[in-house]
Amino acid sequence: MSIYGDYIKSVIRTVPDWPEQGVNFRDITPLLQNSAAFRKLIDSFVHRYQEMNLDAIAAIDARGFIIGAPLAYELGCSFVPVRKKGKLPFKTISETYKLEYGHSEVELHADAFQNGDRILLMDDLIATGGTMLAAANLIQRCGGHMVETATIIDLPELGGSQKIRDAGFSVFAVCSFNEDE
Repeated sequence: MSIYGDYIKSVIRTVPDWPEQGVNFRDITPLLQNSAAFRKLIDSFVHRYQEMNLDAIAAIDARGFIIGAPLAYELGCSFVPVRKKGKLPFKTISETYKLEYGHSEVELHADAFQNGDRILLMDDLIATGGTMLAAANLIQRCGGHMVETATIIDLPELGGSQKIRDAGFSVFAVCSFNEDE
């Protein structure tokens, strides 16, 4: 957790019963609207990764882009989007992952990385971990070396961060929420 984790957590809005009854939605919009909080968020990632010699930040469509792009800029490395199927214009590779009901797919440009590039994978939230694992697999298939997965929010009760760790990837979250919070 970040030194700003408690503060950032306090700025995130919980919307009860959205998108369905019994779900507490963690809304990062207030975090993005508060310039001081957004700066602390990006600084949390900069401080963690500034000496790790990253070659690229790979960020997952779409909210991962919000934090991945400014972090890549601050660290002086490239930014690579991991997109939903059908959104990238060049030769791609894809990975399918399981959703609660059905499947989804993410894609990456086939030439996104050089063999051995040091990659940080980012998204806004880890829930069940399917999207993050699919993206991590794509990065490895392109020859990238996964340094870590990073997110603003971890929802550990949903098991995603543990699945990611069990698959051999390190996980960093700025803050985490339990279901009852």
